[in-house]
Amino acid sequence: MTGIGTHSIKTRKIRHNSIGEQFGWRPTRMLISPAHRELSLSGHRLLDRVEVELGQHGGADNGKLPVTFDDFERYGVHRHAIAPAMREVVALGFLEITEQGRAGNADFRKPNKFRLTFRPTDYAQATNEWAKIETDEQAQTIAIAARSAKPEKAGSQWRKKPSLDVGNRHRKPDFDGTDSHTTEHGTDSTTTFYISGDRALAA
Repeated sequence: MTGIGTHSIKTRKIRHNSIGEQFGWRPTRMLISPAHRELSLSGHRLLDRVEVELGQHGGADNGKLPVTFDDFERYGVHRHAIAPAMREVVALGFLEITEQGRAGNADFRKPNKFRLTFRPTDYAQATNEWAKIETDEQAQTIAIAARSAKPEKAGSQWRKKPSLDVGNRHRKPDFDGTDSHTTEHGTDSTTTFYISGDRALAA
C-alpha cells in the first residue's frame, strides 16, 4: 500500500504576466501624462465606463460604443456632472463622440457613440490626441475651459477631435462653447438631456 505523501506533488508555475479574466489596458505613458493627471474624478469615471463598454463588446467596436447618460449615472457619475466631464475628456484628447445621440420616443432616440483614442479601432491604430498636451499648465487650461463651457443647441464640436493647440499658455484656448449640442438618451429613460447638462425636455 502506498503511503500518503510518498508521491511528489507537481505544482504549476504561476505566470505573473497572465490575467485569467477580461481586462482593459492603458499605456503607461498615458497614465503619467499631464492630460491624464488633470482629469477630474467624474472625468475618470466617465472614461472608465466607456472602456467597460469596449470590454463588453469583446474589445471590438471602438468608435461605435453606445453609452447612455443612465449608464454613466449608474457607474457613479452625478447626472449634472456627466456633460462637463464628457467635454473635459474629449477636450483632453481621450475620447471622441463619433455619433451624436438623437432625441425622440423609445422607437427613435439613440445614445451617443464613442471612440477611445488610446485604443485601436477595427480599421485604424490609436490616435492618442492626449499626447499632444505637453505641460500641466496646458492640460489645466484646456480642462477648465471645457468643463466651464456653456454649449447651446447648434452643431457640436465636443464630439469631434479637439484642437489641442493652446498657443500662449496665458491665453484661454479657443473653445467656442456656442456651437455645441449633443443629446443623450438612456434606453430606459423618457427624458432628453443635452450634453451641457443645463436643459432637459420631456420626451
